[in-house]
Amino acid sequence: MATAERRGRLPREREDHFMRLPGAQVVSTRALLTARENIRAAIEAKAMICIYGQAGNGKSFAVNASLRELAPKLTRRIQFRARPSTRDLRHELFHALGLQGRPPSHAIEFDRMLRGALEEPHVLVCDEAQWLSKLCFEYLRYLWDDADSDLTIVFTGGNGCFEMLQSEPMLESRVYAWQEIDRMPLDEVLAVVPAFHPLWTDVDPDLIALCDQEASHGNFRAWAKITHHLTVGMKELGRGCVDEDLLRWAYSKLSHRAAA
Repeated sequence: MATAERRGRLPREREDHFMRLPGAQVVSTRALLTARENIRAAIEAKAMICIYGQAGNGKSFAVNASLRELAPKLTRRIQFRARPSTRDLRHELFHALGLQGRPPSHAIEFDRMLRGALEEPHVLVCDEAQWLSKLCFEYLRYLWDDADSDLTIVFTGGNGCFEMLQSEPMLESRVYAWQEIDRMPLDEVLAVVPAFHPLWTDVDPDLIALCDQEASHGNFRAWAKITHHLTVGMKELGRGCVDEDLLRWAYSKLSHRAAA
């Protein structure tokens, strides 16, 4: 759970990789490089953008890594796991922006306080944006539209995020750029997985391709889980390298449902 001083901030780098996988490295996938350029352009234009995709494909990682490089001190982050009201949104913004004192009890006063805070440059990441209601989207648009605002908004989300934002014409028309982060194709898997973790450095590319075909399907979270299982298994079994038997043992622990 985030401490009070970390609330609303970017997560620490050690939290980027699934299960805080020891030894995992940042790798410059095509999606990450594109996200970095899209976010850079959005900050320069003080715009709203949307970066979306299926779970585990690396959208949050791409956004967090890019913003640590581009605007670490300006970035504030909010996230909901259920439908928030505009009251919930105001309070989350109050804490994410690090405002002092008690939240105002009246909406007009609250709005004045938030608009004043947003006259300073900020990049607001709205994670899991598919949970936001129409009223919440309207409220964020209201803050962004303010003539004195210096606000960039990055919407991110999984299933339903794109459809939700597209369904709000007043918001959709203001989104500067859209980026879908999809599964990595095989050629990219073969290029980045050996750089992702030392365990894969000397593994036969045919084994990496087999793992991707049968288990990982270009999903970065799946690669992190398999890597974690392998590091544990190699230690427990006293194995020094990855072979096909060990690889199949590791990904046998994942769901066997076929990729969509």
